Order: sequence, then C-alpha cells, then structure tokens
Amino acid sequence: MNKRPWWRRPAAERRMNCLQVARVLQSYLDGETNEVTARRVAAHLEDCRRCGLEASVYQEIHDALARRAEPDSGAVERLHAFGASLLSDPQTGDGDAEHGTTPPSGA
Repeated sequence: MNKRPWWRRPAAERRMNCLQVARVLQSYLDGETNEVTARRVAAHLEDCRRCGLEASVYQEIHDALARRAEPDSGAVERLHAFGASLLSDPQTGDGDAEHGTTPPSGA
C-alpha cells in the first residue's frame, strides 16, 4: 500500500473525484486529454457508477449527432428566428420585457 499522502504522489497515481472528472469528461470523450488524465478519468469511470452513466449518456448523444447528416430544417429555422429576436430592439415590446427576447417555439 502507498504510504505517501495523495498530494505527494505522481499525477498518474492520484485518484480523481467526480468534480474533477466532470470538468474534463467531454474532452476525455473527444480524445483531447493527455495520457495521464485519460488514464485517471478511465479509472474513475470504472469505479464510479454515476460518472460512468454520465459518460455513457454523453457518448450516446455524440453518436446520435454523428449519425445525423443534416440538422432538422425546422430546428434550424427556429434557431435563426431566435437569433434574430436577440438582435431586435428590446424597446419594441415584443418578447420578454426583461431581456428583449422571445424563446423559439417548441422549446
């Protein structure tokens, strides 16, 4: 058993907690972390059911988006309309009085 305190251990030996994993999870899943961080995240995901489930949800979303060749045209139109509403004059009285925006329909 390792007798050194956690802060004196090499980075590769330190355990990550859930908050640390949450901060780098997307980068890890995209293959953008260094080798040491990737090993530490992988070890945490094997031990932590909650973080493992979170990672699997992210991966499912990523895979679903990768399978879709073209975004839904209705969603694109709603996004354009919402963006235009953000640029409109908030004094016109349209949309949310506090923010001058109107959320997209179907949101």
